[in-house]
Amino acid sequence: MKLRKLLLTVLATSVAFSAAAADTKTYRIGATVYGLKGQFMQNWVREIKQQPAVKSGQVQLTIFDGNYDALTQNNQAESMLTQQFDGIIFVPIDTKAGVASALHAAAAHVPLIVSNATLSTDKAPYIGNDDVEGGRLQTEALVKELGGKGNVVIIQGPIGQSAQIDREKGELEVLAKYPNIKVIEKKTANWSRAEAMSLMEDWLNAHPNGINGVISQNDDMALGALQAIKSHGLTPKQVPITSIDGMPDAIQAAKRGEITTFLQDAQAQSQGALDLTLRQLIGPSYKPQSVIWQRYAAQIKWDGGTDKRYILPWVPVTPANADQLYKQVTGT
Repeated sequence: MKLRKLLLTVLATSVAFSAAAADTKTYRIGATVYGLKGQFMQNWVREIKQQPAVKSGQVQLTIFDGNYDALTQNNQAESMLTQQFDGIIFVPIDTKAGVASALHAAAAHVPLIVSNATLSTDKAPYIGNDDVEGGRLQTEALVKELGGKGNVVIIQGPIGQSAQIDREKGELEVLAKYPNIKVIEKKTANWSRAEAMSLMEDWLNAHPNGINGVISQNDDMALGALQAIKSHGLTPKQVPITSIDGMPDAIQAAKRGEITTFLQDAQAQSQGALDLTLRQLIGPSYKPQSVIWQRYAAQIKWDGGTDKRYILPWVPVTPANADQLYKQVTGT
């Protein structure tokens, strides 16, 4: 009897020790992001580093700069698999090129979560916004400002990235309803403020007084276009600009009435992705640690953390909410 009690005590102690050890395990998780030159991805990275699991030491996080190159990103993902990282977060530059990495991760039983931009596969869970809807929203806003007529230009993101493809799908879907609005120029500026400024300058020279509105597929490019418009002696009222992201500089511009933008929450995308990765690693007992699940409780449900798609809402930036959103995205 005494021996049985002793064995039970040893077993209970062993289980308790194993549970404690599991609770204190450090997980090596890497995030390959498409590029770090733009304000949005810089904010995405800053926010994931503030995730409670990172700050507590539960996650040892490594950020890889994909440098806007699909091959570089795939190599980074493969390197993480070779180095036996516990999990991978993927923000792809190309919706098709990254599929192979997702399939390799699945075959190796390494969780891979896609954030911000989608991959053309259902093998990896996704957390981010619906970019088709974002394209619709920004175009409807411009149509309203133009009164349903005029010449517009579209500044595209990197060709082949899901955000460029899907936002443009939503943009063209809305424009198809307005035959008196004509797209006279369309070209990529690769999410770059400097490239967009140069592109807009070229267009303004080619179409003096002939551009009535700008659809920019992200904030950095919108701000470059805004600078070019001002340099040509025009005002944002004369050539209105709509964009997407809700980044700090764009929020300030929206507060001044210089652009119209819609916020996608970098904190929700990055910190949510880390929660989903840990859920796959730890199992059903894992409880999400980011505040974003409370912030968007009406739109997304944790519900066990096993869904394939977590779609976040777009938030229109207005003079009324600009200060509050600015504090949210800057952490001040």
